[in-house]
Amino acid sequence: MQLSEFFKGYHDAAIAFSGGVDSAFLLYAAKKYAKRCCAYYVKTAFQPEFELRDALRLAKDLDAELKIIEMDVLSFKAVTDNPNNRCYYCKQQIFGQIITKAKEDGYRIILDGTNASDDADDRPGMKALKELNVLSPLRMCGLTKAMIREKSKEAGLFTWDKPAYACLATRIPTGEEITKEKLEKIEQAEEFLFKEGFTDFRVRTVEGHARIEVPDAQWMKLAECRDKIYEGLSGLFKTVSLNLKGR
Repeated sequence: MQLSEFFKGYHDAAIAFSGGVDSAFLLYAAKKYAKRCCAYYVKTAFQPEFELRDALRLAKDLDAELKIIEMDVLSFKAVTDNPNNRCYYCKQQIFGQIITKAKEDGYRIILDGTNASDDADDRPGMKALKELNVLSPLRMCGLTKAMIREKSKEAGLFTWDKPAYACLATRIPTGEEITKEKLEKIEQAEEFLFKEGFTDFRVRTVEGHARIEVPDAQWMKLAECRDKIYEGLSGLFKTVSLNLKGR
């Protein structure tokens, strides 16, 4: 099935929008094939500010309607306790908000950017989407991440080569409580590394200690500015170390 065929059956498209590669391409397709569409971005403490900036930019580029929903994800104990299925509870809350708002706007079905490369069998978040009857057109049409990047490039979307970026909560190990302070420190640290020119990295924390993960190709760059990085991050964490396994 092609996306054009999918949207023949779903003329009105309410899209859970993150500003990432997949949801950006889905919004592009909806603008092209659906009769009516709207993107819904849920702003929480788990998303860094640059994700919202990218979402706003993409919506502007596509002349697509974008609605921002503010949500205090840290008010849900099932989320902040950070169990191994935290994503299930988080998705329940986030998509519940989107569904409520979209229904108010006259949409009956919610679409998300899950693609054919995603392993749906072992992801708690996918279980929540299934229970909420969220449809994943990219997956249904057999589009892999590589295919979506290629098609996004052809379409002129700036997101085509955007690195995958999981939410900030994934930087905190399972079982350790998630707090606003921890998330803010992680975001500050990653923003610092972004400004230094690093890409596709992570700053993970364990009980106040930071561990940086960068791709092998960026190790030399990290070594060259090691002192600057330590100076920039040492005020945020007890210690700052490098994961020798790389990313």
